[in-house]
Amino acid sequence: MVKYKRVLLKLSGESLMGEQQYGIDPIRLSDYAIQIKEAVDLGVQIGIVIGGGNIFRGLSGASNGFDRVKGDQMGMLATVINSLALNSALTVAGVKSRILTAIRMEPIGEFYSKDKAIETLERGEVAIFSGGTGNPFFTTDTGSSLRGIEIEADAILKGTRVNGVYTNDPLKDPNAEKFTDITFDEIYARGLKIMDLTATTMCKENNLPIVVFNMDTIGNLIKVLKGEPIGTIVHN
Repeated sequence: MVKYKRVLLKLSGESLMGEQQYGIDPIRLSDYAIQIKEAVDLGVQIGIVIGGGNIFRGLSGASNGFDRVKGDQMGMLATVINSLALNSALTVAGVKSRILTAIRMEPIGEFYSKDKAIETLERGEVAIFSGGTGNPFFTTDTGSSLRGIEIEADAILKGTRVNGVYTNDPLKDPNAEKFTDITFDEIYARGLKIMDLTATTMCKENNLPIVVFNMDTIGNLIKVLKGEPIGTIVHN
């Protein structure tokens, strides 16, 4: 029934804004929760990392005068807010989930360990990984790669606002061409940025494929899990 049995789903913080300019759109959040429930009902084990760009982004903070370390710590806390929102939405949808944080902040979430993450997934619950890697200078893309490798995921599913990897930004270049699949080496050669360089290299070195797809289109998550040819597969 499904191509991927265990996945790391990377969600964009900006996508949570929906049509808003800031914060969390409850309709978008509910749509995500419903799609995740459908995946869980198929027996897929799902770990999730959410960005925090809808609330605060460390790099933009640094460019506006914030100390980079403090800015990144603020960004980590933004991911925790989004994780709590998704946890709540999943509960409403009837899905059990568990928040595991990269920095200690009980009772908001439990401190992350691989064993806790695997136990959560094998119980059929969604594991939400928040706080990035717990360290400054690392993005949530890198956090996704790290957690995906640790939980031995079959793939990272990178949910974005575009439906795959293109030769150029399709939102700016109407002539941009989409790839059905592409290798990590070609990503480097073309200078394409599907994730930051550290995250991409981690996936390449650990043979963890990335599927880039449009999460904002309802039903796409299930199509990707079933192996339907939407989005772009990045592989060795």
